[in-house]
Amino acid sequence: MNTKLTLNVDKIVIEEAKIYAKENNISLSKLFENYINAISRTSSKTGKASPLVKSLTGIIPDEKIDLNSAYTDYLSKKYS
Repeated sequence: MNTKLTLNVDKIVIEEAKIYAKENNISLSKLFENYINAISRTSSKTGKASPLVKSLTGIIPDEKIDLNSAYTDYLSKKYS
């Protein structure tokens, strides 16, 4: 359900937002809505991770890795 909202914003900011919205083929209302959704989802108050962070969880191992020996092993396997 859409609801009207009246905002007081600096004229220059509005003009820049209109240009950005036009260049990206999006309405000014949708641009504002997307921005508010993005900042409210990543708010530090909630402590929730973004979908991107959730998808990357577990990629980096917890244990410490000796990068020099790992790279040496990689090169050894690659060129042997």
